[in-house]
Amino acid sequence: MHRNYWPTTEWQAADPATLRMDAEKLRELEPVIQSEYSNINGIVVVRNGSIAYERYYNGYGPDDPHHVASVTKSILSALVGIAIEAGYITNIDQEVLDFFPEYVPDAADRLKREITLRHLLTMTAPYAFEDWHEPLDQLCMQADWVKYTLDMLGRNGSVGTFKYSTAGAHLLSAIITRCTGTSAREFANERLFKPIGMKDIPDHEMKSFGFEDLFGEHVKGWVKDPHSNSTGGWGLTLSPRDMARFGFLYLNRGLWDNNQIVPKAWIDESTTMNPNKYGYLWWLGEENGVVAYLALGDGGNIICCVPEQDLVVAIASEFIIKPRDRWTLIKEHILPAVIE
Repeated sequence: MHRNYWPTTEWQAADPATLRMDAEKLRELEPVIQSEYSNINGIVVVRNGSIAYERYYNGYGPDDPHHVASVTKSILSALVGIAIEAGYITNIDQEVLDFFPEYVPDAADRLKREITLRHLLTMTAPYAFEDWHEPLDQLCMQADWVKYTLDMLGRNGSVGTFKYSTAGAHLLSAIITRCTGTSAREFANERLFKPIGMKDIPDHEMKSFGFEDLFGEHVKGWVKDPHSNSTGGWGLTLSPRDMARFGFLYLNRGLWDNNQIVPKAWIDESTTMNPNKYGYLWWLGEENGVVAYLALGDGGNIICCVPEQDLVVAIASEFIIKPRDRWTLIKEHILPAVIE
């Protein structure tokens, strides 16, 4: 797909009709968001490379960063792809324990030795906890998050069965730091954010590791653990426009203004549909033959890419328990506005 403009310095907005979107249908979004999705703070809809729709709520504006929760995981996936391409990591079938030579598992713990980066990326590594009941609060109380996660890894269950784990994504961040000598935050700034015009993420000292510091009101920049590893599974703050830039990079299969930022093959592998509906730290969706891949974060943070329609939807939200599903909003109100 040939692009004659890239939103590196700023996004262009255009009349929805010129972007092949129905302005009337897009206008219906406003009342729906305010009545049913009132924790949305910002929404950016990009079609054919320009902004077709953009709104902010609850006192926020285009440049305000939001804690995007598990959207962080999809950013981390891109960083792993970049690190492999740059030769820092050999390939995704490398064993996780290769990267932590100081960690010595029990001799009986054979399963731990079989787990590879691929298992962490596809959420198919076994852990001791029940599905969707990961003890993140326990992780956050540890002096050494990496050791704690390695201890948890490979207990109960079999390699290859889907089990969602935020700590597993944190291990990937630690692996990036082991291989590159820089934090995931610094590596992202240099290799991913800067080249596509996303804002530099500053370093912030962690004064403490309570709930507010790690998940709540005090989240700034990119949260890090007590050993200064950027959190791999959450903790990154982005503006809605920068979320849209990242989605747009993926829509263009890693190419940005003639520079291949993320390898094409990596993006294709990351977003190929499979029975778990989960790629390399990306959720995969399909609705009436329309295929989408999504970076999803708690509270209703989302970057949704719909390649066939050259569409990216980025939504930043205030954290609430059990928000309405953003995919519902997209399929009921945004996809129907696309003029084929």
